[in-house]
Amino acid sequence: MRRLKATISYDGTNFAGYQVQPNQRTVQEEIEKVLTRMHKSKETIHVTASGRTDARVHALGQVLHFDTTLTIPVDRYVTALNVQLPHDIRFLEIEEVAEDFHARYSVHGKQYRYIWSCEKILNPFRRYYTTATNGHKPDIARMKEAAQYIIGTHDFSCFCAANTGVKDKVRTVEALDFEWHGEELHMIIRGNGFLYNMVRIIAGTLWEVGISKREPAEIEQIVASMNRNTAGKTAAPQGLYLEKVHYPN
Repeated sequence: MRRLKATISYDGTNFAGYQVQPNQRTVQEEIEKVLTRMHKSKETIHVTASGRTDARVHALGQVLHFDTTLTIPVDRYVTALNVQLPHDIRFLEIEEVAEDFHARYSVHGKQYRYIWSCEKILNPFRRYYTTATNGHKPDIARMKEAAQYIIGTHDFSCFCAANTGVKDKVRTVEALDFEWHGEELHMIIRGNGFLYNMVRIIAGTLWEVGISKREPAEIEQIVASMNRNTAGKTAAPQGLYLEKVHYPN
């Protein structure tokens, strides 16, 4: 038995999310169907990811692990999987790891990217991969000022969906910045872990700062409140990308 670590990318547009759900198309189910067929197994070959993503959320560098009895070399495993998977999922690389490696519990940190399209007329080819702003362009100096109140270790209850079962909501945001890429505004956030909808709620709240619906200093009060109702709206899912998952060397 070998444990393999895989880095995958997927277009979340036509998925109900990463995690298996009854009567829904999910990333996990598509991968497990192919692996189970490859192993000619009566039991499902399960994969474990670094975390789940919601419907229409994308991944550039999601990481998962699975155990295999097959002797296929790792460099051929990628091709063997990709020729059988749907075109909106791709394995990028696979490596053999120690049996105690765990795609979720071994995570050291993650990086997400959120993208707004600030074009007056949205490019139809970007409609599923950015969040349209109808031509509004925020003041990123205000957003960067507000972001300083988020960086650091805090109880982030204010930026967590109310229906989560997680009790410990203390996380560390290591970096949070904004970049213009043509007419697209990118928010890049890196931390040791993220709560349910945390990145999208941060994005929605900082967007409100950028368009002067909130003052940058309000973010300090929002974080201190630990109250979801004080923060902004949850930004749309199609603008969100899980970009990288970091593990200890």
